[in-house]
Amino acid sequence: MTATASTPTTAKPVATGRSLLATAWMRIRRSRIAMASLAVVVGMVLFAILAPVLVAIEGQDPNTTNTTPEVLDNFYTPGLPLPQYMYPSAEHWLGVEPGLGRDLFARLAYGARVSLVIALLATLVSVVLGTILGAAAGYFGGKVDMVISRIMDLFLAFPHLLLVLSIAPILQSRLAGTALGSGSFVPIASLVIVLGFFGWAYLARVVRGQVLTIRQQEFIDAAQSYGTSHRSMIFKQVIPNVTGVVLVYATMMIPTNITAEAALSFLGVGVKDPTPSWGQMLNAAQAGNWYLSDPWFLAVPSIALIITVLAFNLLGDALRDALDPKSSR
Repeated sequence: MTATASTPTTAKPVATGRSLLATAWMRIRRSRIAMASLAVVVGMVLFAILAPVLVAIEGQDPNTTNTTPEVLDNFYTPGLPLPQYMYPSAEHWLGVEPGLGRDLFARLAYGARVSLVIALLATLVSVVLGTILGAAAGYFGGKVDMVISRIMDLFLAFPHLLLVLSIAPILQSRLAGTALGSGSFVPIASLVIVLGFFGWAYLARVVRGQVLTIRQQEFIDAAQSYGTSHRSMIFKQVIPNVTGVVLVYATMMIPTNITAEAALSFLGVGVKDPTPSWGQMLNAAQAGNWYLSDPWFLAVPSIALIITVLAFNLLGDALRDALDPKSSR
């Protein structure tokens, strides 16, 4: 009886496809600028989330005033901090603000929370409205497309900042008379509503253009032949195919809303003192002319705002190039 030698069979490698996000992440990791921007964004988000912990470690409070002569030099320049309190030190990591002597690091950390919360929630509102309305306009066409497109044109025709400036105070006064009108919730909620509601039109127009192309694809005809409902078509077939565009737009809109919140708070229609906000800190530096005698007070929120907005913009550019490499050529 002869034994037959069995020849080992080598399994053929199975090709696995990458998802859209996996492909984008692979391309982002190759860019040093993208990774540096991502690190700054993650660090700023953690800075805002861990604000109570960091402030507790420092041992200060964002709203505790210190107007004693030992901290503020009331002889030479009334309200100006002494040199050992004006700049970073072991006791006050970023110094104290002039006039009230509040800790700058504590106010910067809690101000990051306010700015990022408003920007993220307003972006979420704009993304949800813009994606759904843009997808509906492109998918249904006809009268639905005409009505939604005319509404988009109307929203895009108004000067965005002037519109927000005029509506935000009215909305704040309306919310103040409700059960929600307590503490600092009113200005934050009003900015989220106004910035989110008036920021969806551009995304809706971009999504509509993408859906007009997707609607001609064969998989849409195949799904319709099986009797798929319009709602299922939009949310399960159409919207997932515009995820890349929506992600890029959302990343670009977050810094826009951060800047808008800072501008509104600086102009006095956003977050108001004593609630910490980067825009409110800039307003305090300008209102008391402290930027002349204490430029560090103006530099702290300005640098934080510039670094955050720049990091988000660079990350958005990298994400756009990663999702659509042809766009950078």
